[in-house]
Amino acid sequence: MRRILFIIILILLNIHSFSNEYNPFYLYKKMSLNGKISYDIFKKALIGKNKISGVKNNNILVIIDYTKLSVEKRFYVLDLKNEKILYETLVAHGKNSGKNATIKFSDIPNSYQSSLGFFITQNSYVGEFGYSLRIAGLEKGINSNSKERNIVIHGDEKVSVDYIKSHGFLGRTLGCPALPISESKEIISKIKDGTLIFIIGDDENYLKRSSLIRS
Repeated sequence: MRRILFIIILILLNIHSFSNEYNPFYLYKKMSLNGKISYDIFKKALIGKNKISGVKNNNILVIIDYTKLSVEKRFYVLDLKNEKILYETLVAHGKNSGKNATIKFSDIPNSYQSSLGFFITQNSYVGEFGYSLRIAGLEKGINSNSKERNIVIHGDEKVSVDYIKSHGFLGRTLGCPALPISESKEIISKIKDGTLIFIIGDDENYLKRSSLIRS
């Protein structure tokens, strides 16, 4: 009996000593993500993260949750090392992906829809929408046309609580995940140059096709 109890204690201690990469349940609880991001989405993000090598900012993870309505906060920047949420804010979707709910996704040029899957952030630049961030899709046939489509993260005045109050839904884009102008510069500076982004939505096609989210 003592031996069994000792083994159980060792197992429990070992669970708590796991790195963040291997312990999604512990991280989920520690970061108080319940009610913000579903555990299933968080787990899928970590499964994919563990399969992708060469990520420079390995301790930071961005999750965009398009299963939520546009009027909800659904853009999260997570500090996995320090086990905390750095940013939680609004994010726009493509105008042809739906009005309030994001229901259609595409990687086809000129579809003006949002794409799903894993992306890596690249360099920041100043363009049509001011301070912006290039991102590259990592899943061939799912989001690999992101550069051709010019899918970037930028600030947009239509991404605001005031816009929601006036229209009942958030402003939309040509496919870019746009942020509130008041937060975009700080967030872009934090996640640029090698941070992993996981974008998820209610789309059975992606769930079936992506090999990164399967353990």
